[in-house]
Amino acid sequence: MQYKKEILVGAGVLVVLTACVAGYFLVTQKNIEEVPIVPIAEEAVLSEVVGTSVQGRDITAYHYGTGDTNLLFVGGIHGGYEWNSVLLAYRFMDYLEANPDAIPDSLRITIVPSANPDGIYKVIQKEGRFGAIDVPNTDQSIGRFNANGVDLNRNFACKWKSTSMWRGKTVSAGTGAFSEPEAVAIRTVVEDTNPIAVVFWHSQSNAVYASECENGILPATRTLMTTYASAAGYPAVDTFDAYEITGDAEGWLASIGIPAITVELKTHESIEWERNLRALQALFAQYK
Repeated sequence: MQYKKEILVGAGVLVVLTACVAGYFLVTQKNIEEVPIVPIAEEAVLSEVVGTSVQGRDITAYHYGTGDTNLLFVGGIHGGYEWNSVLLAYRFMDYLEANPDAIPDSLRITIVPSANPDGIYKVIQKEGRFGAIDVPNTDQSIGRFNANGVDLNRNFACKWKSTSMWRGKTVSAGTGAFSEPEAVAIRTVVEDTNPIAVVFWHSQSNAVYASECENGILPATRTLMTTYASAAGYPAVDTFDAYEITGDAEGWLASIGIPAITVELKTHESIEWERNLRALQALFAQYK
């Protein structure tokens, strides 16, 4: 089977777009230019489409390494609202492709860089393909939800309710747990890879949060949180208590016994690469 990686205009893995402040923007979408990946070693990156969005855009998982222990990383579940989480995921992919020896032999790394491609697409200007991102002057809710208007991080099977909260506002959580194809895609990649731990990248609370559902924080989750937070220099927080959250992906993972954390970048602009790289290297050391 030939695996492909989606890219936008130009050569290479990343496409640099003009964005607010000094940041850059990365986006994947269906029907854009694709180039084949030519495996140069057994460790070459493989990609697979694990689902499609409401509007038919591919949701792709990328796999690195050949070990039996899988670590899963997910960016962009809140789409264009948290576009820098997508960019961070792609920066991580660049790092792994440039440094394949950084992956311990026992590990396999899976990355879903853009879990809400319709939300990304919604904030892209200039013919819907690329252009400037005017985040500061845009309603912050634009691009957060999927094309059905559902907050995807309220659509999972942990304490699910038809409506949930976001910053004091009521948001749709779908018609049932996993009613949205993007949530199904995340469930699919979890079932396919059986990860030992999962990291979700978000912004902008500047902290690492543990996950829990009905039975409290798993001991392995607390270890995962502490390792990442300590290496990156983020505060480690057991529970997000600013408002009630139901149906979150991390909670669903806790309910099925898989440690998961939420890494909240400090702003909506920066990927804070160096501190996150330290955390990723610490996870490699922990799980090898």
